Amino acid sequence: MYLGIDCGTQGTKALLVDANGFPCGHGYARHQIIERESGAREQNPEWWISALRLAVSEAIAPAADRVIAIGVSGQQHGLVVLDENHQVIRPAKLWNDTETSAQNEELIQQFGGRSEWFRRFGIVPLTGYTVSKLLWLKQKEPQHFTRIRHILLPHEYLNFWLTGEVCAEPGDASGTAFFNVNTRTWQREILDFIDGGTGQLFAALPRLIGSDDVVGRIRPEVAAELKLPSTTVVSSGGGDNMMGAIGTGNVREGNVTLSLGTSSTVYSFSERAPRDPTGNVAPFCSSSGGWLPLVCTMNATNVVTATVALIGKTLADIDTALDLTEPGAGGLTFLPFLNGERTPDMPNARGSLVGISTTNYTKPNFLRAAVEGVTFGLLNGLDLVLAGKRAESIQVIGGGARSSAWRQLLADATGAQISVPAEEESGCLGAAIQAMVASSRMNGIAQTFQSVTDRCVRIDGHSTSERRATFRAQYDLSRHRYNERLRELYRS
Repeated sequence: MYLGIDCGTQGTKALLVDANGFPCGHGYARHQIIERESGAREQNPEWWISALRLAVSEAIAPAADRVIAIGVSGQQHGLVVLDENHQVIRPAKLWNDTETSAQNEELIQQFGGRSEWFRRFGIVPLTGYTVSKLLWLKQKEPQHFTRIRHILLPHEYLNFWLTGEVCAEPGDASGTAFFNVNTRTWQREILDFIDGGTGQLFAALPRLIGSDDVVGRIRPEVAAELKLPSTTVVSSGGGDNMMGAIGTGNVREGNVTLSLGTSSTVYSFSERAPRDPTGNVAPFCSSSGGWLPLVCTMNATNVVTATVALIGKTLADIDTALDLTEPGAGGLTFLPFLNGERTPDMPNARGSLVGISTTNYTKPNFLRAAVEGVTFGLLNGLDLVLAGKRAESIQVIGGGARSSAWRQLLADATGAQISVPAEEESGCLGAAIQAMVASSRMNGIAQTFQSVTDRCVRIDGHSTSERRATFRAQYDLSRHRYNERLRELYRS
């Protein structure tokens, strides 16, 4: 048996699977989140540990004594800082924390602008990446900054708790922006600028291992607490998008994964590093080799959920609203930037609803406009990722994938076949698959990510949506109107 753990923004999930990827147990526990008007989004890492305990205990109940290996997926970009005693110094700043936007811009200018960042390091930092959080700490909380002895991402901190080892792998590391995505090495000069050349931050970085390596064996006290075999090993793990890619079989060129979660992402495996000096397409490393060009928008199901609550509806009403209304919501356009935005890079943007008239201002239209606004922003990202190519099929994951009407909207608007994995928790499945690959490699049996995903990743045949050509023109017009409004906002 193999255990996949996914520490997300809203909670931690756990999935127990057999060697063929069939689910044997699930678990889930929610997290709190600290939100401030300044744009701060933070969590106490101890909350992740508490949630892991609960989720894992539920998932492994059917076969705890048969677990061979664990893989951990974690929300990208979060900053966990530890002191010399490996104690957490302060709450972790998360991927959707936007109060470091000024520090991000300062870093971009310090190293010659976006194009120079891309030329030198292969990536352009965006607000939310880890690097600006370190500069923010130095400037805003120097009493905490001086105590930093270990810099970890969320999944790395969970690996540390499980094994006592401090390690990183290229996929999640590439989202820090102090990691060169071309050479796959830490970039010391960026950290030296932040700490004034003392070497404090570079010395605090974790040891790099391969994405198919094992971090170590589970600590005896953790094994006893979780009721796992003391022989259980932990794989390198990775960021949630990297594990989601593995969990949807996105480990070879030609596949597209679209995630509709709290944030939305779209990505496609590539054998070559992306060449986008604007930074809109993140040139992240894949956790299965190669690269994972990715676009992230920060406003997705959180916007739709807030809209549903505002108008006194439930999530079950989304499909009804989409079925009752026409593409374009009668002329309503919703720019859904309730939490700033990452793509396009507008961390201080705010949302807007425009085009209101006496005939279109209805609850169903309002809800459709919210769904369309989220979708159109993500489809702009899809165009960037594919660089002119057209997707024939797209796998959709995340909470939004449960809506049959939203899946149909995606099929109609893209002209692609929309499918859903049979295992809903693709991040957990990807982490479990990585655990299979890493543990087999440790034992001298060279399984590949491609062979294991071919065996373990399946499509839910009952949830596939085919395009309806008659709606494409309406969606093209509505998306054009959305992009016109977006350009007006960007110019202002």
